[in-house]
Amino acid sequence: MAGILAWFWNERFWLPHNVTWADLQSTEEAAFPQAEDLYLAFPLAFCIFMIRLLFERFIAKPCALGLKVQANGPQKAQPNAILEKVFTAITKHPDEKRLEGLSKQLDWDVRSIQRWFRQRRNQEKPSTLRKFCESMWRFTFYLYIFTYGVRFLKKTPWLWNTRQCWSGYPYQPLIPDLHYYYIVELSFYWSLMFSQFIDVKRKDFGIMFTHHIVTVTLITFSYVTNLTRVGTLILCLHDAADIVLEAAKMANYCKCQKLSDLLFLIFAVVFIVSRLGIYPLWILNTTLFELYEALGNFPALWVFNVLLMVLQILHCFWSYLIIKAAYKAISKGKVAKDARSDVESSSDEEETVPRSKAPHSTVATNGTSGANGTNGYLTGATSSEEH
Repeated sequence: MAGILAWFWNERFWLPHNVTWADLQSTEEAAFPQAEDLYLAFPLAFCIFMIRLLFERFIAKPCALGLKVQANGPQKAQPNAILEKVFTAITKHPDEKRLEGLSKQLDWDVRSIQRWFRQRRNQEKPSTLRKFCESMWRFTFYLYIFTYGVRFLKKTPWLWNTRQCWSGYPYQPLIPDLHYYYIVELSFYWSLMFSQFIDVKRKDFGIMFTHHIVTVTLITFSYVTNLTRVGTLILCLHDAADIVLEAAKMANYCKCQKLSDLLFLIFAVVFIVSRLGIYPLWILNTTLFELYEALGNFPALWVFNVLLMVLQILHCFWSYLIIKAAYKAISKGKVAKDARSDVESSSDEEETVPRSKAPHSTVATNGTSGANGTNGYLTGATSSEEH
């Protein structure tokens, strides 16, 4: 194991020329980031997750109920052993041929069977109350950490001049505020890495999973190699849009359509300006060009830049979905349930009715006519990346 670690953390790969790990050992005169510091993220991630559970139960839930957020889940389908077996073992979306067979077997009409399958699918959807609590937790955390990041960064020289990110590198002492900022952000993303499997599932689950892996990898490697100055800029920039997104979701769950629309459009502007404007012109410019000018070429430089470019690709994908949703909101005033944005939560499912059997009918899902019939595009817009 020691040999593998020594090979992986090869100084010639991770550090500029003529710099060794021994040079970055903390002394009485100056502290530098140490790999061992990252172990703090795991117990802290667990604590953050426990704080989240308490927050959602004792703060978010009472707030949601006070705002009249719907607490009941979808209507349950009546028990039926035959249909349940088909649903669990064969398909959740039976085709026309299977519907006709089940109709003859049960002596039910096709439309009743369609309704049963729709209600059965809806049983597995999270309630609006649960989604509100999740969004309120993320809104609270992002607001706190973004505020902390801004208060910290406005006192630093590298916020105003990105070339300061590389001044004196790698011999840049670790500031306590920077250490706290990094470890808390890393702990939060570790908590998301595990909680995303029990959180409300979004259509972009795979992309968000990739995003979390890239983010955790970037935070970890940048800390160990003391590339923390530019790291703080990236973290703060990415948190800005997430605050507005979660606020827009909460407004949607409270059925405040106008406020929700306004917040979503503000989010779209902030996201696109920060991710497609400031990020490439400010962050990628300094990591691709200013870093090379200051330190020369070394292999880890390209590892970081490839990961940062992966983030930019994700930004472009999410921006496309956001622009698509914003266009629908502006052009139609609201998003019809048969023309929702791709960024919508997978929990807000549309019913598909075979036209040959019900050419003029579309039954509203769970009686809500598609995410309250207003802002379906909000319920999954970029999840909290969202980074």
